[in-house]
Amino acid sequence: MAIKIDSKITGYEVKKPGEEADKEVATVHHIAPLLERDDILEGSTYKIKTPNSDHAMYITINDVIVNHGTPDEHRRPFEVFINSKNMEHFMWIVALTRITSAIFRKGGDITFLVEELKAVFDPRGGYYKRGGKYMPSIVAEIGEVIQQHLISIGMMEGQLNNAELQAKRLEAETKLGADAVAKGQQCDKCGAMAVVRLDNCNCCLECGDSKCG
Repeated sequence: MAIKIDSKITGYEVKKPGEEADKEVATVHHIAPLLERDDILEGSTYKIKTPNSDHAMYITINDVIVNHGTPDEHRRPFEVFINSKNMEHFMWIVALTRITSAIFRKGGDITFLVEELKAVFDPRGGYYKRGGKYMPSIVAEIGEVIQQHLISIGMMEGQLNNAELQAKRLEAETKLGADAVAKGQQCDKCGAMAVVRLDNCNCCLECGDSKCG
């Protein structure tokens, strides 16, 4: 069979019988198996109450034990459920829980979910949760709940209650006043409305980011 070559020939190679079969060996990429669900899972339920709704939101994260009975035994999240009497957000909540649970079951590093969710901003504006912490959206607070859970089971480094930031907030309220702290500017790093001018530095009272100048 003749084959017409329209482009310029820049090189050639002579193939011997049998060489083609050797080169056409399929390359198999092994994918890690999905985590399997036990009949009974341990987990934690977290409550979210926003000023934008009369009904609270409850987030349940169930964990699975990996490598049970070995030195490498550890817990990791397997599934997440979100429940609320408020049906306004029902559709996207169902989608979010299914996608998040699928990522949990896939295994590997799942900590990226925290930053992705915490970076979601509500175009209508965020809110201050109890204690004065600013949340740019409900999704961002869900991300913070997942972060707290990952810290509690040892998958992320951090502290559930950061004493340093609490001390910094108290110092700012003492020097600047509670009203000035409540009217803080938006942080470029975490998005919280918590940046105040303290000791000639712009300091975020939520994530601790500081810029002096």
